Amino acid sequence: MSEQWQQDIDNWIKGGELLQATLSQLKRKDGGASPKTVIRPVRLKNGLHYQFEYHFASKVTHDNVAEAEAAARIVDLLSATYRQALIKTPEADVQLLFNKKGKAAVLTKPPTGGARPATLEHNREKQRVLAEGSAAPFLVELGIMTPEGRVHAKKQDKYRQINRFLEMVGDVLAYLPRDRELTVVDFGCGKSYLTFALYHLLAVEQKRQIRVIGLDLKADVIAFCTELAVKLGYDRLRFLVGDIADYEELQAADMVVTLHACDTATDAALAKAVNWGASVIMSVPCCQHELFRQIGGDALSPILSQGLLKERFAALATDAARGTLLEALGYKVQMLEFVDPEHTPKNLLIRAVKNGQPGFSTKKWEQYEQFASFLSISPSLERMLSDRWPRPAEK
Repeated sequence: MSEQWQQDIDNWIKGGELLQATLSQLKRKDGGASPKTVIRPVRLKNGLHYQFEYHFASKVTHDNVAEAEAAARIVDLLSATYRQALIKTPEADVQLLFNKKGKAAVLTKPPTGGARPATLEHNREKQRVLAEGSAAPFLVELGIMTPEGRVHAKKQDKYRQINRFLEMVGDVLAYLPRDRELTVVDFGCGKSYLTFALYHLLAVEQKRQIRVIGLDLKADVIAFCTELAVKLGYDRLRFLVGDIADYEELQAADMVVTLHACDTATDAALAKAVNWGASVIMSVPCCQHELFRQIGGDALSPILSQGLLKERFAALATDAARGTLLEALGYKVQMLEFVDPEHTPKNLLIRAVKNGQPGFSTKKWEQYEQFASFLSISPSLERMLSDRWPRPAEK
């Protein structure tokens, strides 16, 4: 007779209530099993499956298991391979802890995975573009997936980066208008992995009316991206050679993306986004030198006297200033980890959305002024948007 935890897993699978399961703590470390397995529901062309994501030291592999077989697979792994599991459902987070005799202790906590989506279809559709076993043409053309939908071993980091980016986009889609064509601009698009992913998600998967513009200084890269867009049939995706600060083609945009724009080029992109009235801004800064040369103050000498500490502090101060200025202009701002820091230290993403309360926040502006005065800084973003700040007599 099966134990209650085994029956619970079967019921969660049958009821579509298993949002995610993470299995960990190997019973044997010499058996060749992955130290961690993550399980999620995915919708493939041939129906609902559960994706088993096996995390090894140097690689990640995937196996899509049919719904009818998923519960038995999880039970087998917990019986033979792992000592613990964290299972997320709409009603609770359930932790299973197994002793040496295989008996399970069950701990139940309030759910942290959020409420169940209105339909599981929506949740799976958001992930489908990246699910192994269902290759997206742009991933194949960019050398990330095989035509059969398998991720190349050397492209696992890029695959996870794209997946993470689309998750972040998915969280803010509600802030974009649905009653007209969307305009999206990607500054410093480079080889445009994320540009193609964004277009595929919005135009191909979600069937939205959209035009996307990618801008970069490298003519050879833009030529490559243009040819690929034509090959994929992405007829509302354009790539242009140009500098962020000099780009004047648009009067408005709904979403602005800027990834690794160097130093004050990030500020130029943010200023463009604000002046265009963008509802969503997603920016990963890079090579932040401006405030390193400005920042000062005797109280900060323990930090500023050490070059490495000063560099890191200046980068944090730069993004703190950017975020507070955006908040002063009516944006809701989050600083998010873009990718695992073991892959790149340049992993902070500024995500800003119009929060439904347009207008100027005097409180945030005063916070910024105190911050800038204390550090003796005058960031480019403040100067680029100088016409939006209160004049001294208005304070």
